[in-house]
Amino acid sequence: MSFEEDDAVILHDQHSEYDGEAGTVTQVMENMFGDATYTISFEDGQETGIPEDSLEAVEDEE
Repeated sequence: MSFEEDDAVILHDQHSEYDGEAGTVTQVMENMFGDATYTISFEDGQETGIPEDSLEAVEDEE
């Protein structure tokens, strides 16, 4: 699953201070291997260069 700007996601990266937190995709970039990496904005900061397999879509709450 790929993500687009403004998608709500949860970061899964045990080395990040934002592990398990929900954020918003603010930028999508392609690395030199053709894979997408993401910049995720959180309430108090951001993480860059996040691979797709470290992200999970936030389920819509209806």
